[in-house]
Amino acid sequence: MIVIHRPSRIRAALLLAATATVTLLAGCAPTVALTPAADAGSPRCADVTVRLPDTVAGLAKRETDAQATGAWGTPASVLLRCGVADPGPTTLPCVSALGIDWVIDDSNQKAVSYVTFGRNPAIEIVLDHTKVSDSTVLADLQPAISTIPQTRKCLDVSDVNGTNTPIPAPTP
Repeated sequence: MIVIHRPSRIRAALLLAATATVTLLAGCAPTVALTPAADAGSPRCADVTVRLPDTVAGLAKRETDAQATGAWGTPASVLLRCGVADPGPTTLPCVSALGIDWVIDDSNQKAVSYVTFGRNPAIEIVLDHTKVSDSTVLADLQPAISTIPQTRKCLDVSDVNGTNTPIPAPTP
């Protein structure tokens, strides 16, 4: 008479299931807690969110707990929120990178804030530029962000003065 040893098959299945569970749990990072922006429910933010890349500057995308947000890296070194207020005219630096104009607030030495200028709703990116390259982050996120049409652009000195003559610095 042949005896089939089912307990060994059951043990093997349980071992396989336990290994898979441990592997999945080891690869999970905690959800990044973010506050949604005021206009996060905008359909344009939804268009951006579904186009966010799986990696930014070589960092893996993380789960977030707020609508129209993104985070990359462990710990999170790049944060994105869609639906922030348009910065409007400002004295902060405004630069153009890959067809997107950005208002830059680098008053915090570690976490630099970039907010799109001339796009509604606006998008804010906060990044730890001690860990990632600003230009790489902006390039990686450009395809998703460019889905929101640009209605205004940054102005330089020649646009304001109407000439290409630089404004002289005040003398003491």
